[in-house]
Amino acid sequence: MGMRILMVDVSEEAASAVKQALLGQGYEIETQHGINVDQVLAFSPDVVITEAMPSDLSCCGLIAQLRTRPIAETALKIVMIVSGGALERARALDLGVDDVISFPFDPTELAARIRTQIRELQPEEELQAKLKYAEAEGNYAAAEKRRAWLVPVVLFIAAVAVIGALATLFSLRHANKETLELRAEIAELNNGIGQQGELLRRVEERRASLDDRSRAEAGARQSLESESKSIREKMSSADGTQLAALQQQLKLTEKRLTLLEDEGKFAETVVRDYGPSVCLLHVTVEFLDKVSGEPIRMILDSKGNPVVDQDRMVQLGTDGTGPPLRVDIFGTGFLATRDGVLLTNHHVAQPWWKNDDLQQLVSQGAEAYVKSYVAYFPESTKGIPAKLNQISGQADLATLRLEEPPPPNTEVLKVDSAASASVTGDPVVLMGYPTGIEGILARAGSDVANKIAAQSHDVDQIMAQLAADKLIRPTTTQGHIGDLLKNEIVYDAATTSGGSGGPLFNRDGDVIGINFAILKGFGGSNLAIPARYATTLLK
Repeated sequence: MGMRILMVDVSEEAASAVKQALLGQGYEIETQHGINVDQVLAFSPDVVITEAMPSDLSCCGLIAQLRTRPIAETALKIVMIVSGGALERARALDLGVDDVISFPFDPTELAARIRTQIRELQPEEELQAKLKYAEAEGNYAAAEKRRAWLVPVVLFIAAVAVIGALATLFSLRHANKETLELRAEIAELNNGIGQQGELLRRVEERRASLDDRSRAEAGARQSLESESKSIREKMSSADGTQLAALQQQLKLTEKRLTLLEDEGKFAETVVRDYGPSVCLLHVTVEFLDKVSGEPIRMILDSKGNPVVDQDRMVQLGTDGTGPPLRVDIFGTGFLATRDGVLLTNHHVAQPWWKNDDLQQLVSQGAEAYVKSYVAYFPESTKGIPAKLNQISGQADLATLRLEEPPPPNTEVLKVDSAASASVTGDPVVLMGYPTGIEGILARAGSDVANKIAAQSHDVDQIMAQLAADKLIRPTTTQGHIGDLLKNEIVYDAATTSGGSGGPLFNRDGDVIGINFAILKGFGGSNLAIPARYATTLLK
């Protein structure tokens, strides 16, 4: 669960600005009005944001009551929003708040101030524990709880749906008929193509998520424009003292609008210049029996359906007559050298690395291996096969090498490992392919998604059709650097499963990090590996 933020008696205008500033950073945000101290504590917030308005100073009494409670009851931080300058901020601090900011505020500054309060609640040791946990659990962006695993054989479409509902486990049958339980839940594998209707349902969910994000981004500009208009109207009838304050507010608002426009132009430039070099990676994994070296297959009955035993275990074995057991995983890579080397994550290149589900399969007698790597570049009409080149011994990084020349419109992305290339608070752009096939179909539109899903019966066919129609393009999200840790860059540009290996660009268009994990609830939802590890690997 993410850190909880409770806004109490905050005006609609300020609340909207707070939500926009903290968008996509993994916080749970609640808004309440007119509640007492017991009701505040019932929400168990980590940070309370309140606002002091001249017409209503009830926040002052609430703060005083919170501060008189035992520390054990109120281990929370209080941030106040005020209208005014240094004098108003000083009064707020005297009331006992932990931090104060004048409205209108810069969203980057507010986000940084909230992160500061979170850090004081969660010291560095706890953050490191979270990072260690993320590594130990394989909490990577390509596998945020559910990897983009697909069971691509149309023969098993109906059976997989039934098996998923039973939430059964696999059973592996060796030649000596000894049965071993493989603790890979069918529910995980059922995150694949499944029935056509299920695929289209998930595509619609992705589309709704994209629409929400677009509305939020448009809302930020509209809110600032409305704020600017409102301030100008107030200035027309203000006296000398009020006019000076309003002029300062207008200056800050116009600055935020300019900053928003500049960052938007920066993102457009990155997409135009470097998007063609960011590819979707399709990694196909199959399994061998460690004893015999034979492929592990589904056991089929006389009607061609998977055999399920009395314990509701799906039967797998080397004597099966079905196709080999296969999972398909999607990630992101980008062109790093002129001779066709792609940079991505170790856990994309070898999906069983630090993945509990696949490791359980391996520990029970299965050996995972990559059957194929295929790279799909934007505007290219077909995939390019690749092979594993090198695995980093220092970080979650790997390189693949294309077996054919990259498309002519691609260029090598510059990886900048200089310390000055990454600065806390600076804007960043992340590119990648979150949610793999589903994300691409969501952006293509309902008609296209329905057509492709109806015509294609497995993953390879869908990918071939998407490439032929030139629909494979990376998603671009914007954000800011929250923290620079020893081995990670914390930032808030949104991503999810499939985004692993995506390049993180700074304002100069240089790659300063490689996206690899999602860390929720610590003032920045994603982690990138600093570029210095990539340059070491490429050398």
